[in-house]
Amino acid sequence: MKTYDYLINKIKREGAIHVTLIDPDEQSPEKAGRIAKTVGKAGSSAILVGGSGGDRLLLDDTVKNIKEESSLPVIMFPGNVNDISQYADAIFFMSLLNSRSRYWLAQAQALAAYSVFKTRIEPIPMGYVIIQSDVRSSVEFYGDANPIPRNKPKIAASFALAAQYMGMKLVYFEGGSGAREPVPNQMISFTKKILNIPLIVGGGIRTGKTAYEKVKAGADIIVTGTAIEKSRTPYRKAADIIKGVKKAGKEKLKHV
Repeated sequence: MKTYDYLINKIKREGAIHVTLIDPDEQSPEKAGRIAKTVGKAGSSAILVGGSGGDRLLLDDTVKNIKEESSLPVIMFPGNVNDISQYADAIFFMSLLNSRSRYWLAQAQALAAYSVFKTRIEPIPMGYVIIQSDVRSSVEFYGDANPIPRNKPKIAASFALAAQYMGMKLVYFEGGSGAREPVPNQMISFTKKILNIPLIVGGGIRTGKTAYEKVKAGADIIVTGTAIEKSRTPYRKAADIIKGVKKAGKEKLKHV
């Protein structure tokens, strides 16, 4: 089964799913493997691998260690054209839709396309949208993004709808790694009222309560990375967040 189909089927069955982001720059490949194994036991549905370091050997070693320790699909979450590993199952082939730079809109994708083709990993087209945050993230800095104001849900929804109309299969609202405040609930709910493709929400989600709120607002996939990577009790932290996702997912299915 293709990774995209796996994600869609999981969302249909569970109402919403949790995905764990692992940054190769934040820990050794061995620790990355242990984290993947831990979050798999806690109920996470997939592993995203990506960062801003650009070390191809470290990336490959990280993915290989994750694959050794976990049966979850591994999806590349690239920070640039070099963040492609032949050992992954798929890649979020994304365009940073609110970037001021044409490089992040289409040129980087053209530069990476042949490498993706050669590795034979599955490309999953995705619209990536940066939401205003209290901290300036690496992706906002390097991606020359013009963040969506937190009090302007219609603007965010318009970008999401544009992604859908351009044929992308997913939309990702990025609240910023380490942000104190996640993507606003109103922005998520406004967007999901008009969007037909899955909405991913990440950044600033540290508790099961917050994850629950985001799914209830309309998120289909919750992504957490820093909260689990930095936790002294990663299983407990992951289980708490995933419990919130699953609870809200079940409630969502009851109202379908």
